[in-house]
Amino acid sequence: MLKVTLHTSTFDALKADITIVLVVGKNLKHHWIDSGFLETFGFECKAPFLDQNNRVLYIPLDTLDAESMREAGALAVRTLNAYPFKKAKIGIYEDSMDKPTFMPAFILGALLGEYCFDTFKSKKQSKSLSELCISSESYTTKTLQNTTALQVEIDMIKILSESINLVRDLINTPPQIATPKYLASQSEKVAKKVGLKCKILKKQDLKKEKMGAYLAVARASNKAPRLIHLSYKPKEKSTTTLPKIVLVGKGLTYDSGGLSLKPSDYMTTMKADKSGGCAVLGIMNAIAQLKLQVEVEGIIGASENMIGGNAYKPDDVLFSREGKTIEVRNTDAEGRLVLCDCLSYAQDLKPDILIDFATLTGACVVGLGEYTSGIMGYNEALKCAFEKSALDSGELVARLPFNRHIRKLIESKIADVCNISSSRYGGAISAGMFLGEFIREEYKDKWLHIDIAGPAFVEREWDINPYGASGAGVRAGVQFIVDFLATTKKPKKDSKRR
Repeated sequence: MLKVTLHTSTFDALKADITIVLVVGKNLKHHWIDSGFLETFGFECKAPFLDQNNRVLYIPLDTLDAESMREAGALAVRTLNAYPFKKAKIGIYEDSMDKPTFMPAFILGALLGEYCFDTFKSKKQSKSLSELCISSESYTTKTLQNTTALQVEIDMIKILSESINLVRDLINTPPQIATPKYLASQSEKVAKKVGLKCKILKKQDLKKEKMGAYLAVARASNKAPRLIHLSYKPKEKSTTTLPKIVLVGKGLTYDSGGLSLKPSDYMTTMKADKSGGCAVLGIMNAIAQLKLQVEVEGIIGASENMIGGNAYKPDDVLFSREGKTIEVRNTDAEGRLVLCDCLSYAQDLKPDILIDFATLTGACVVGLGEYTSGIMGYNEALKCAFEKSALDSGELVARLPFNRHIRKLIESKIADVCNISSSRYGGAISAGMFLGEFIREEYKDKWLHIDIAGPAFVEREWDINPYGASGAGVRAGVQFIVDFLATTKKPKKDSKRR
């Protein structure tokens, strides 16, 4: 990963092979900008421009804000990867030192923008750039405290970007390698590295848990399912009762559609159906390293949905862990069957907040586009809180409303609920409301469903993301937990709580 260092020396004294200069809003009057040179070459602020003689890379921005700075960081690194420069430098860009710095956003963009999945390439992508130096010269003229805070934020960004790139690697790994067993073993490695507890439930354990819906999905695959249970609890004792957040992720390591077989074009990229589970692992990895004062449990339902003589079938009736029966009308609506049993297991952990992440529906992509996740649930205030945190983190999200009329579309004549809607419309919401059928009354207002089907995996470079997996859900999830802790202070009622 690109090394990022913060320096208090003057910008001019800071040695580097190349200088990065941002041109904000077509303003060429900044003292770091050679306006005469740029005007001579007809620079129009539409694309990066490299002054090879003076070794300056000019990056245009429409406005000076976090979103633009993230994209600028990614664009700068991608541009410099084509050149032999090893060390680049940039100064802090601010209108006023009273405003928060946007440099962390630039750094996050740089660390995520340099990502490339070339594990299976015989010729690896060459990367000369190894260090990004940040000069805090103008920042330290105000106060040393600002520089210290900036360094803390940079350290957090390094953890966050490492977690996101971990998730990207797992999602991009092809299905002949990334099986449920592989996902479980990788989770164990992460847990050991960062100090998480990890419990793996195998097929016999799932039978004991009476996870009939989950087991039905896994039945036709020769790759046995794994339920991965990760736990984080801070080592330092707290004077207050710690809130408990439980995260659940859909971990379909491959989805053929089952007997309701997908067309071949739609089967491609289905290695990314484990994105929700991988996002949960990434969030847990980050939380453990950030050492937040919160208890977090992560549940990943890893499985394959394949075809075979013992595959579950349309017309089957499944028995879920919650005791509700499910009529199957489409075996390609399998993620919700895995999740409903995982959510049941998660509620036994008595969460204060329960959130699931899943690439659940194509309907969500149709409704919101490829770059936006859908937020669903019964608690409007909780949905709004997650939306704000996600947008602040840089992830695009939108709230989708539940309503009683769509609920009627998943009614069954022969079971408690049907796994698909009787209408082709509102599929993202009906899938969310299906999951809601397995949320107990006491947790209805504590639960959120995040459909990340759109942004989890895209077959073109976009924003700060390369081709393939984006790591969607990690930034939003971590930011939500940080924000939740900032607004929640519970008195300690029972020191023996477990």
